[in-house]
Amino acid sequence: MLAILDYGAGNLTSVRLAFERLGVQAVVAGTAAEAETADRLVFPGVGSAASGMEGIRTRGFDRLLQQAFSEHRPILGICLGMQLLFDSSAEDDNQQALGLLPGKVIPFQFPAEQRIKIPQMGWNAVTFTRSHPVFQGIESGDAFYFVHSYYVSPAEVSLTCGLTEYAGLEFTSAVSSASLVATQFHPERSGDCGLQLLNNFLHWDGTISC
Repeated sequence: MLAILDYGAGNLTSVRLAFERLGVQAVVAGTAAEAETADRLVFPGVGSAASGMEGIRTRGFDRLLQQAFSEHRPILGICLGMQLLFDSSAEDDNQQALGLLPGKVIPFQFPAEQRIKIPQMGWNAVTFTRSHPVFQGIESGDAFYFVHSYYVSPAEVSLTCGLTEYAGLEFTSAVSSASLVATQFHPERSGDCGLQLLNNFLHWDGTISC
């Protein structure tokens, strides 16, 4: 069973419909109990770190994600879901997050005179720095859809498997660790490349780390 975690952070319909296009009926789980028996989890989200963590804890998803990670069940984090996997976020007064991955989340900051648009919104290229089963069949430099004002800064460079450049700043846009893979971009809104990524995740057993 594939479960999409609903912790009140939105973005669920497009994720569910993307999997339906691949012939998979995902369960949208509103509590940990509803996803307890899932063999793989999708952890999407948009919005703020504080409200996201409140929804996660209220629904018991913090415990579920920790348990699934320890059991090597495949987990896919998307956008806010990726950010909340780390230790903390500078958003909302240094919000403490799940701590499954070491590192922090920091905001885009550019000199005012550059007039850089924040959030980054639209298509941008991802350079894959190492191979991973979830990215098979996708070329390094292919474009995906982004909407975000913050990005992750992993404490360990080995976590990074994708990089993206925005206004001269290179940031981590994809990470992986054991049975967990996560992206800052939205595969469910990224056309054929996004569907390829989601299909790869459906067939990944979570035992191959790169």
